Amino acid sequence: MTIEDVFKLIEGDMNRVNNLIQSSLHSEVVLINQISQYIINSGGKRLRPIIVLLSANAFNYASEQNGEHDITLAAVIEFIHTATLLHDDVVDESELRRGKDTANELWGNAASVLVGDFLYSRAFEMMVGISRMKVMEILSHSTNTIAEGEVLQLLNCNDASTTEARYLEVIHFKTAKLFESAAQLGAVVADQNEAVEQAMARFGMHLGTAFQLIDDVLDYSASSDDMGKNVGDDLAEGKPTLPLIYAMANGSEAEAEMIKTAIEQGGLEQIEAITKTIHATGALDYTRKVARDEASQAISQLSLIPDSPYKEALITLANFSVERSF
Repeated sequence: MTIEDVFKLIEGDMNRVNNLIQSSLHSEVVLINQISQYIINSGGKRLRPIIVLLSANAFNYASEQNGEHDITLAAVIEFIHTATLLHDDVVDESELRRGKDTANELWGNAASVLVGDFLYSRAFEMMVGISRMKVMEILSHSTNTIAEGEVLQLLNCNDASTTEARYLEVIHFKTAKLFESAAQLGAVVADQNEAVEQAMARFGMHLGTAFQLIDDVLDYSASSDDMGKNVGDDLAEGKPTLPLIYAMANGSEAEAEMIKTAIEQGGLEQIEAITKTIHATGALDYTRKVARDEASQAISQLSLIPDSPYKEALITLANFSVERSF
């Protein structure tokens, strides 16, 4: 199965999710409509909603229960993710996302933050409508953890002493948590037992970690057009990602000092030399290996799921997360 096959498998459900997203975005405040429509329709992969749908369908939720909760939760997950992007771009002072100007670049920081808040609150309105306390528990904990991850990342910024373990903790909190929730929620709405729920949660956590690690690789190996953001953005913001951490530990003393200075001061003055060091030390290969290990661990969590095209799609998604070039 290819990633295109995955998209085709859930095409009908994703159309329903997208329709729900559009109808739920409406506000009487024109600026909210403008910004939320801009960011939602800016070309994201919709991976997190896809995980909700694949997880629920892997347990025959739609066919056995004729429910709509998976559609609602897929939209909710996308709203939460989009809200974090709006806030992220303000914190990082980003100018480009998905190949387009960021909302804060076009409308300013205040409007972006407030529309992010609108998307969070709309997401919680929608999840309340499902009337399941477990759903509320998972998503409220998830949003809280993501906020903690944002603060942890802020603490690590310009800190060249950040370790691999500390960096992976940020990934688990900031990125992988929403993947984890997406996978778990599919099992929850399909009324699976706790063991299956937790296996799906672990699947999502490992998948999300792998996905972020490959993003870190692409920051030093892909073109701006492929990534939809500027190459070296993480370094410019003083973020010590795993390729930088590994290159500092395995480069020469002079190379380590160069990377340390770049992290502490931010900026791209030495980007060419740092990129050369990253490649020379095998930092990208190492990061890819860690990502592949995470993807393998994700796939191993699916042993409790019966064989089906949806299980195969989940495996394909895990492999795609580490094989992609965008």
